[in-house]
Amino acid sequence: MDHVMPSPPLLGRLPSGVWTALCWCAAALFALLLFATTTYRMAPLHPHPGVRQPVLLGLVLEVGLAVVLALAIGWARRRPLLVFGVLLAESVVMLALGVKTWPLFLAMDGLVCYIAVVRPRRIAVAAAITELAVWSGEWLAVSHGQDVFSDFLSTLLAVAASVVIPWTIGNSIRQQRLYSQALRAQAATQAVTAERLRIARELHDMVAHSVGVIAIQAGAARLVLDTQPAGARKALDAIEVTSRETLAGLRRMLVSLRRAEAGEAGEEGERTGTVNGSPAAGLEAVDQLAGRTADAGVRVEVRWLGQRRPIPPEIDLAAFRIIQEAVTNAVRHSGTDRCRVSVEYGDEELAIEIVDDGRGGSRGDVTTGGTGFGIPGMRERVALLNGRFSAGPGPEGGFRVSARLPA
Repeated sequence: MDHVMPSPPLLGRLPSGVWTALCWCAAALFALLLFATTTYRMAPLHPHPGVRQPVLLGLVLEVGLAVVLALAIGWARRRPLLVFGVLLAESVVMLALGVKTWPLFLAMDGLVCYIAVVRPRRIAVAAAITELAVWSGEWLAVSHGQDVFSDFLSTLLAVAASVVIPWTIGNSIRQQRLYSQALRAQAATQAVTAERLRIARELHDMVAHSVGVIAIQAGAARLVLDTQPAGARKALDAIEVTSRETLAGLRRMLVSLRRAEAGEAGEEGERTGTVNGSPAAGLEAVDQLAGRTADAGVRVEVRWLGQRRPIPPEIDLAAFRIIQEAVTNAVRHSGTDRCRVSVEYGDEELAIEIVDDGRGGSRGDVTTGGTGFGIPGMRERVALLNGRFSAGPGPEGGFRVSARLPA
């Protein structure tokens, strides 16, 4: 039974590098906006009207200030909370210089939307409230309470709307993403259940047929054992052939019934799927896997990048299984004594990479040998979770397995 996964949305198919480039383009546009809004606001460099002003130097200083203030936007995708705090501080600095701060609050509105997408709700709400509080404090510092309260209230409502609307959009996107992940997990569970039912039916038919043939041949051999030794030998040969074919079929079907919550023990014992006798829960078992692999003669160097955080259980387990299979393949096929495992927690995805320095090549034998599911199985896991997968010889030799999973 084939299950075709829908294509991800267009924005979800953009590589990480494209998003990084877009952030820096946004920083450049923001610098231009700051320069345009501060060119006629900055005080003259020399307070005396009779002194000729160095116009070029003034423009250079204004351009430099705009670039410095906008520079933080380039890291907004990777460090949204830090950039949000930097923009808050910059708004205070610009207020002290007598410059309008609305461009910074406009950028903070966009960050509130992004934070609502990639961070828990309480953090996004705190960011929105902080922005409103800072704006109110700056307004009071400028007006000194001289403006009419109704003007302050109407302006506050407008600013609140400019914050609430982006937060609502970001929160809706986050809710839709969580809902889609739940639907994918449910679809995956249903697909696995349907596949197991199909295999169970095939298993029943195969075993029933094979056992029936064996019983008939055994009965025939018993009847002619004394009178027709050649016929008995032929019946026993048929029993042997049928038994071997049945055992091979049972092995293939039982392997295809691999369970995500159970271990997938390899013939050499490298692939137990358990940690201290208990089923492996996910990436938390990578260090134990590295220890067991070291006992098998291959040292595994594990690197954790980014801020570790809880991820969906199906992503966590799939990532561990891919690392487990790739490390086992390195043990059995690379001919090297070390490999490297990298796990990077990004804002929107989990990136894993397994690289060894041994023999490269296609390693097509790992797709059928042993009890594992090989490279096609790893690709299947990643596709089921709407991720990206690649495997092949590394650019500097050896073999490289890479997967990116939405998290």
